[in-house]
Amino acid sequence: MEFVFYSAAVVAVLATLRVISHSNPVHALLYLIVSLLAIAAVFFSLGAYFAGALEIIVYAGAIMVLFVFVVMMLNLGDTVQQQEGAWLKPSLWIGPGLLSLTLLIILIISFRSVSGCEIGGVVVDAKQVGISLFAPYVLAVELASMLLLAGLVVAFHLGREEASQ
Repeated sequence: MEFVFYSAAVVAVLATLRVISHSNPVHALLYLIVSLLAIAAVFFSLGAYFAGALEIIVYAGAIMVLFVFVVMMLNLGDTVQQQEGAWLKPSLWIGPGLLSLTLLIILIISFRSVSGCEIGGVVVDAKQVGISLFAPYVLAVELASMLLLAGLVVAFHLGREEASQ
């Protein structure tokens, strides 16, 4: 279990460093997906299966698809086709591919329980998460929701176009 935790944490740190240091937005998104999957593997290794599943479904699934669509929408026009062709070179996919392969090997090792590296821990289900969030931490949850609402309002006001009169 410790092997899975530490190796997934190393993959998450390396992928996150590549997200920060990469100048190409598409490649940064690929590394961000790998980083989110590695964080989900960390959750699984700690026994938080519900949090790991939410990490994969919500972040690595839905939000990253939204980010990819936004990047695709921003790159409209004929002048960008050569740039997109340069993005699809196989040599540029080696980094995310190797990190994803590392996560796959970690997953296979953890499920086969070779040398005591199986995924274990205390199972935390959705009911326990809900009770924990809305009993002692209800103030923190409400503050986080207000912060997200404020961010949504700011994003709306910054992104809208001014009507010409």
